[in-house]
Amino acid sequence: MSTEFDVVVIGAGPGGYVAAIRASQLGLKTAIIERESLGGICLNWGCIPTKALLKSGEIYEQLSHLGGYGLSVEKASFDFGKIIERSRGVAKQMSSGIAFLMKKHKIEVVEGEAKLEKGSPSPKVVVALKAGGSRTIQAKNVILASGARARNIPAIGAVSDGDKIWTYRDALAPKAMPKSLVVIGSGAIGIEFASFYRALGAEVTVVEAVDRIMPVEDAEVSKAAQKAFEKRGIAFRIGAKVTKVEKTKDGVSVAVEVGGKAETLTAEKCIVAVGIAPNTEGLEAIGLNMDRGHVVTGKHGETNVPGLYAIGDAAGPPWLAHKASHEGIHAAEFIAGFKTPHVNSPTPGCTYANPQVASVGLTEAAAKAAGIDVKAGRFPFRVNGKAVAAGEVEGFVKTVFDGKTGALIGAHMIGHEVTEMIQGFVTAITLEATEEDLHGIVYAHPTMSEAMHEAALDAYGRVLHI
Repeated sequence: MSTEFDVVVIGAGPGGYVAAIRASQLGLKTAIIERESLGGICLNWGCIPTKALLKSGEIYEQLSHLGGYGLSVEKASFDFGKIIERSRGVAKQMSSGIAFLMKKHKIEVVEGEAKLEKGSPSPKVVVALKAGGSRTIQAKNVILASGARARNIPAIGAVSDGDKIWTYRDALAPKAMPKSLVVIGSGAIGIEFASFYRALGAEVTVVEAVDRIMPVEDAEVSKAAQKAFEKRGIAFRIGAKVTKVEKTKDGVSVAVEVGGKAETLTAEKCIVAVGIAPNTEGLEAIGLNMDRGHVVTGKHGETNVPGLYAIGDAAGPPWLAHKASHEGIHAAEFIAGFKTPHVNSPTPGCTYANPQVASVGLTEAAAKAAGIDVKAGRFPFRVNGKAVAAGEVEGFVKTVFDGKTGALIGAHMIGHEVTEMIQGFVTAITLEATEEDLHGIVYAHPTMSEAMHEAALDAYGRVLHI
């Protein structure tokens, strides 16, 4: 086994393994270190298995609405164990796929936990091998893609015990279907688990500290999302401060303050979904510049330590898999000598609940706060032909333009499969499209994406179908 590499990547999540592949493609001798499973949290305990669960929940929930399609089914039921088993099988399949890609690209996989020590021309990587013993690896460049873990709040007792108090990892593979849940946090993770467990019949209450759910989203989308989720039976406590989480004989007790009034919520389980903590402990020892636990990086992922790069969750928000992959590719190309321009492509955000939410760029409020002369357009799916035919009429598309330049600066959607549609607007903003460009594009008919065209038209008083 070689101890000399051009690039060593620490962490085999969606940022790390993609960076390793790109580095290998560019002729760099590459190794990757992973302490658990190839694919990292995303493929094994995050993005992918949650989507498998959500699909099962979506299908089961649809069974109660078959009458509207002229269909019927008797005695619909589910096997919770098999739902979880399918989700874990999907994760295993994807992780195996990463192993194949590592072999295909001749990337050496080192199983163990890495620690960085001072060295030259980059930090030394000392690996506590999973099989026992240790190995020191020296490389010309090191890419840190160590990811993050679920954040607990010990001060109020919101700490996972794997039994009654869960993080996302516990919620992905429980032993039994809970009858009731309190979810702390209404970000993407909290809302997705609330959506899944509600689809299977659990009583779900979501607690959010600020004055609206999904606070990073456009205010109109947040309002529509809460209304849609409440229609499905999910309860919300908005502007609620959690003061104490305690385990009880029958489950869990969550004390909250809403509008100055104390309230106690009880449930069988509690999911703590209040963000992440980066896996960056101890890096100050090599002189690395840090900011609230995240590594400070330049526009190519470079750090103040020669030969060391950082990407993904370790390098700060947004904490998204596709952001990590994008940064990994860019860092690998920069290391290889490519003078790749730093394309400031906007990063889309997606929540795969029912209904789905997707967004990119500035919200209307943020654009106005920045002093931009905003032109906003909206188009509801209830008058979109494909949506009506599919029985998926909930939601809308919203566009935000700079009124002076005509540039598209934001887009926000809620509805069926909008996470598949948002990329059109990501591409448009990246290519600096204006309202004239978007008005002139031919959209296939009938498609739900026609709502994107209509929303762009509406911003300039040209909407056709309302």
